[in-house]
Amino acid sequence: MSEKAILIVDDNKVVRDFLTDFLSREGFDAKGAGGIKEAVSCLENSEYALVITEINLPDGDGFQLLDIIGQNFPRTVVIVITGYGTIESAVRAIKMGAYDYLTKPINDDELRLAAARALKQQMIISENVILRSQLEQKYSLDSILSHDYKMARIFEVVEAVADSKTTVLMTGPSGSGKTMLARAIHHHSGRRNKAFVEVSCGALPETLLESELFGHVKGAFTGAVANKKGKFLAADGGTIFLDEIGNASPAFQVKLLRVLEDRQFEPVGSNKTITVDARVILATNRNLVEEVKQGRFREDLFYRINIVSINLPALSERVGDIPLLATHFLKFYTSLHNRRKSGITDEALAYLERYHWPGNVRELENVIERAVLLGKNSLIIPDDLPLVVRQEQPPQRIEYTPVGLKKAVAEPEKNIIRSALEANQWNRQATAKSLQINRTTLFKKMKRYGLYAEAERLGLM
Repeated sequence: MSEKAILIVDDNKVVRDFLTDFLSREGFDAKGAGGIKEAVSCLENSEYALVITEINLPDGDGFQLLDIIGQNFPRTVVIVITGYGTIESAVRAIKMGAYDYLTKPINDDELRLAAARALKQQMIISENVILRSQLEQKYSLDSILSHDYKMARIFEVVEAVADSKTTVLMTGPSGSGKTMLARAIHHHSGRRNKAFVEVSCGALPETLLESELFGHVKGAFTGAVANKKGKFLAADGGTIFLDEIGNASPAFQVKLLRVLEDRQFEPVGSNKTITVDARVILATNRNLVEEVKQGRFREDLFYRINIVSINLPALSERVGDIPLLATHFLKFYTSLHNRRKSGITDEALAYLERYHWPGNVRELENVIERAVLLGKNSLIIPDDLPLVVRQEQPPQRIEYTPVGLKKAVAEPEKNIIRSALEANQWNRQATAKSLQINRTTLFKKMKRYGLYAEAERLGLM
């Protein structure tokens, strides 16, 4: 689309030609059309940044054209002109999306200024469309790279629940991609054009967390010098992502339960109840089942949030994704930092696949960015990787020599029984109980392994 392409729509050829000639002399790429049908044909065959249309046209009116442009050509800005202007028609035009409303006769300065301002507005609209497209691409499921079957199952769940209002609980180790997946759920839902609000429940003390989420009124506490809108209200119509929910205090858990059940809350220091429509996604790297057993997490809250549960695997559990992710990060950071890197050597990739990645995908991304910045070769080699990655040893394989299984396990079993006997002062009843076998079985095994004779020699029996 040309930033200066303007279409003039007017049934009066004299006016149309005058406006077209004037705007052309001003440096714009101006063209005329005599009615709605001709204007739509022009719009379908070429992109226009601005349409200036008369209200009264031979095959309809400017409002019809305004509606057609709004539905089919959203990046085009419209200025409405008329020789019979009324306040009612001006209000109607603006409500329908017109940028401006001018009445004839239009002087040169007025037209020049209106066109320039409208084209600036069109540039903003185009930039927003591009940014929205980039966001959709960034947070699409296709951007979450994986060949792993566990992740494929997760993607199926996301697609199934994304456009619903149901609460989603994501679990998994830190750095495994919970925030990225939460954003993907939001951008796959009907709420994508509303706010996505992220709150880390572990980063704020309890005294501030309630104010951060629910807001407060002026004077609610020391330092509350003005009213504050909370994150839940900011996410109204959109999505709120509560990260590290396993760290929430018992008192806050009670308040959160009510919000999840009723979508209602009161700002700190206020008696006014606020109702919101916010989709809630929660995440934790803790085992909430164990937290409930230990009394650190409310059971009723757990069952309220555990409607749809997604467990993200650690990167070490999907080693096959490491080359895919490493290559993706390499392309991204070579472009970002303007560095020339054509790939990763097989030896360096072997180190990456062997490392256990306690920081998961986030750590891998940091390692690749570091290698891009510090590496001196066209390929990433082992020396470009941090020492901790290069020190990781491959898992030790147990060499197999032909031997019967019964004989192979005899020595370890003998050592376990001896350790249990020593721990229980060679008391056979206590030892049998600790090994979860009966006394007869223990006696037979002690005889078989020579432990009974050994105990007799030492005077322990």
